[in-house]
Amino acid sequence: MQLYQKAWTRRELEARVGRIEQIGGLRRLRLVEGPEAGVEQIQVRTGAGLAYTVSPDRGLDISLAEFGGVPISWQSPNGDVHPAYFDDRGYAWLRTAAGGLLMTCGFTQAGGPSIDNGEELGLHGRAHHLAARQVSASGEWEGDDYIIRVRGIVEQTRIFGEFIRLTREITSRLGSNRITITDHYENLAFVPTPLMLLYHFNFGFPLLTEATQISFPSRKVEPHLPQHPMEGVDRWDAPDPTYAERVYLHKELVSDERNWASATIHNPDFPLPAGGNPITVSLSWDTNTLPNLVQWRMAGAGAHVLGIEPANCHVNGREASRAEDTLVMLEPGAGYTCNLELSVNLA
Repeated sequence: MQLYQKAWTRRELEARVGRIEQIGGLRRLRLVEGPEAGVEQIQVRTGAGLAYTVSPDRGLDISLAEFGGVPISWQSPNGDVHPAYFDDRGYAWLRTAAGGLLMTCGFTQAGGPSIDNGEELGLHGRAHHLAARQVSASGEWEGDDYIIRVRGIVEQTRIFGEFIRLTREITSRLGSNRITITDHYENLAFVPTPLMLLYHFNFGFPLLTEATQISFPSRKVEPHLPQHPMEGVDRWDAPDPTYAERVYLHKELVSDERNWASATIHNPDFPLPAGGNPITVSLSWDTNTLPNLVQWRMAGAGAHVLGIEPANCHVNGREASRAEDTLVMLEPGAGYTCNLELSVNLA
């Protein structure tokens, strides 16, 4: 493997440490106070600078992410609050959303609250507050590569209703600043079920400064609401207490030969401990199952966050998606796989 600007074999590394966790790996923790009490976390260190925390109690979403000990993600004022406090009505999701690098929105509702076929649906659905089962966290050698893997099952169920199972696997490799997410959804019910998915990636200070440049893979961008000005889509602003959130819809995505699209955030002077250094954070995803891209721009004070959100839906909620005939329906027994990657590069 490549580590510390040098190629190493497994035995060469093992000769230099008491345990491989000296360099990187996994650690499972449990929080103990306030509304976070009882929350389990799995810390991942890649040994190359990237570290992040996986939350089994929140659908294996990713909380704080750091590079070189400096955050790249945004944390909400709620903290990693226990999902037992979750209220699924209206906009109450905002009281227990943890922020972090990834909040999964779904599985049968994403976007604004709505009433669909008589069912009241709150903001962004239940996925971010569903506890995972059969969670495994492992570090294993594969030849001279050390693979860090977190895996588990997340289910959204209701008597006389949906039964959606997500099998999520999050993988990193020691010496590499990359996170790979493989999500496989199954409809275990016996009737077609709506499948609305929005991957809410959240980036914050100090990755975001007035010098930050943002690039999207879209040929066309539209404001979600007509009053949202188009200025600033590809840059960032200083905190403004009067700033009102804006949402943009990116269309006609440009993809590579695999049908993957990528968005990038470039900071020319990221404040690493040894001094400022240019870094680029890249988020890539398979557009075969996530063909849409939503941008959430919130350059406010306190709430100072950029959301880059690959999705299979838009943000008006299930009622509107059904009316527009854009609602994805998963047939009984059918599957649906989403693949995403995030990488951090010094450049």
